[in-house]
Amino acid sequence: MPSGSVKNPQDFKQTQYAFTAHIRQPDKNSAPSEIEDRRMKIYRDLFYNNVESFMSTTYPVLCEILGEKRWHTLIRDYFANHKAHTPLFHEMPREFLVYLEEERQSQTDDLPFMLELAHYEWVELALSVSELEDDLSVLSSQLDFLNEVPVLSNLAWLLSYQYPVQHISVDFQPDQPSEQATHIVASRSIDEEDVHFTEVNPVIARLLQLIADNPDKLTGKQLLTQIANELENPDIDSIIRFGQQTLADLHKKNIIIGTQGQ
Repeated sequence: MPSGSVKNPQDFKQTQYAFTAHIRQPDKNSAPSEIEDRRMKIYRDLFYNNVESFMSTTYPVLCEILGEKRWHTLIRDYFANHKAHTPLFHEMPREFLVYLEEERQSQTDDLPFMLELAHYEWVELALSVSELEDDLSVLSSQLDFLNEVPVLSNLAWLLSYQYPVQHISVDFQPDQPSEQATHIVASRSIDEEDVHFTEVNPVIARLLQLIADNPDKLTGKQLLTQIANELENPDIDSIIRFGQQTLADLHKKNIIIGTQGQ
């Protein structure tokens, strides 16, 4: 906060509260009388513009679809009412997502896909800055997808949405959920920041779920056999052949990092 003529600690504390309240909601809270409006305008614009700029960079599609007026109304409300729980700047978009999911009052003109689209856009930032790593020491040198245990990368996140979020734009805004869920894998390799999105069908999504939650260390063949049974498909060999090729493709995309012995 700018220095001023306030000398009494209690008065200074009250001035700080007045200052921050005005920064958050200048239309509802008066600025401290001892600070000229020219200086306050600098702080008002600085704080808000920094927040808005970072949000529009993280959520470009949502920003474009909402349009300038609705977007700024949304960011203003977040800026005024959300109490962040972290000082880390790159965590701000996550705070915005929490605000959308848990705090904001829904409006009659809300986009039905807004929460899912916001989550989808946030994932790209979250995964690009994630400090998660993969333990490569557990991997086998064999890379036997059928007879060993497939290992999912910690930097591969399986996402499921009711709306086809990867296609949503100004020109495509569905008003109803899809008949089938959309499954997407967001991933990146440990040595790069670029995040890749791969749409997968329900069977591959199920396979990835089983690999991620595999306490019994089932092999690829055992997992694929389970899927065949769930699908009530008697042609288990066909499912296994398809699954083996799928696991190899997922490995090339750094989604499956390898295999390990049972």
